[in-house]
Amino acid sequence: MRLLLFLAFLVVPVMEIWLLIQVGSVIGGWTTVALLIADSLLGAWLVRREGRRAWKALQEALQSGRMPDKELADGGLILVGGTLLLTPGFISDIAGFLCLLPVTRPMMRRLGSWFFERRVRRLAASSPYANLFPAAGGPQSPGRSPGQGAQQSGGGRVVHGEVIKEDREPSS
Repeated sequence: MRLLLFLAFLVVPVMEIWLLIQVGSVIGGWTTVALLIADSLLGAWLVRREGRRAWKALQEALQSGRMPDKELADGGLILVGGTLLLTPGFISDIAGFLCLLPVTRPMMRRLGSWFFERRVRRLAASSPYANLFPAAGGPQSPGRSPGQGAQQSGGGRVVHGEVIKEDREPSS
């Protein structure tokens, strides 16, 4: 994961600079700068519009009493998209617009959900507590078969035993 981040922070800026040089050589330097400024202005307007829509949808979800998972994800994507549009370059702008546009945001939401689900499963499986949560991808408790000492009932584990309550004499 660290290597991937290192490569991303190394390769993406080099690609951005290369693409800016290529576009500048085709349409001219000042035209490229004007295109980046127009791109940023369009992005700022879009962030403002979509941010307001996301805020309104979040308030409506909260007032109706349902979990606003889609609305929170949209708000996060709008934040990420706006941040990507702040950085100069065409590649980051394309990624920013993919996060901002209402047509492409559901695709980005699914992609983010898939990524974070994989990450959480990997972290849960490598956790020292993975044996406690077999459904999270960890193995069964060491040395036990699934029915030994516990019965599966309704998705949870039931351990049979008894509770002993000792009555103590009140101290005076």
